[in-house]
Amino acid sequence: MDIFLYVLAVALIVGGLIGTVVPNVPGVPMIFGGIWLAAALDNYQHLGMVWLIVLGALAVLGVAMDFIAASLGAKRVGASSTSIWGASIGTIVGMFFGLPGLIFGPFVGALVGELVSSKSVLRSAHVGIGTWLGLLFGALVKLVISLTMVALAAGVWLFHM
Repeated sequence: MDIFLYVLAVALIVGGLIGTVVPNVPGVPMIFGGIWLAAALDNYQHLGMVWLIVLGALAVLGVAMDFIAASLGAKRVGASSTSIWGASIGTIVGMFFGLPGLIFGPFVGALVGELVSSKSVLRSAHVGIGTWLGLLFGALVKLVISLTMVALAAGVWLFHM
């Protein structure tokens, strides 16, 4: 049974790494779940509570990137509060429409929010592009966090720090 659970832990970690770039797959939580399962199977000999808390904090940061990246991108280009709300709503709604929704949801939400606020199409497009760039940056940060989690867990496991 332990072998099956270790295989499940590895599958969660690998699936989570894939899920950090594939829409609608909770990659970071899957990675954390796989690491925690492996630690529990080992009776926390290699990965203790302190390391799990550190990895958990990284996981929370990675999940938060999904929700705040587009809003931060909009804010960076000086978007109105209505536009930032639009980007946030567009991100959440876009998650239900796969990759196109995740790409265009924050853009459309920020665009509509800025149109409501300023009525300028050019300004709204500028804010939409800033939102989209924020989303791309957030995805990159999430991928880096995921790889860091796996590298830390593997390093601690191998070298038993």
